[in-house]
Amino acid sequence: MSLFQALHTAGSSLRVQRTWMDAISDNIANMNTVRPFDEVPFRARMVLARSVDGTGASPLDPSGAVGEGAAVTGIAYGGDPQGRVVFDPTHPYANEQGLVRTPDIELGEQMVQLLAAQRSYQANLAVVERARDAYSAALSIGR
Repeated sequence: MSLFQALHTAGSSLRVQRTWMDAISDNIANMNTVRPFDEVPFRARMVLARSVDGTGASPLDPSGAVGEGAAVTGIAYGGDPQGRVVFDPTHPYANEQGLVRTPDIELGEQMVQLLAAQRSYQANLAVVERARDAYSAALSIGR
């Protein structure tokens, strides 16, 4: 794998991790969104990603299945589609029985996901920085 391929692979993963962090921040921002009882509550977004397989052979992988990074394939919805039913008769969206719907989102779970996404983002950013350093060293040799 060349340095350009390493940059491409790490860059594609950075885009996936960024999308993941954006989805998590959207979930956290909307976890207290209350809807009327007869409406569908906000549902947590989850990013679906896959690896992008290449077709070139390398000394490390003679089969030719060199990976070329990652890509977001879509967004899925998590949590209970009915949300959580909460008794709050003073809320403006409460029905006759005093019930409202809130999202089925756990802050602790979202924070764990955010930490995992941040660590993955940092690891891929380190790959980009190492490749940049290698290019800089190669350019300084050629002077």
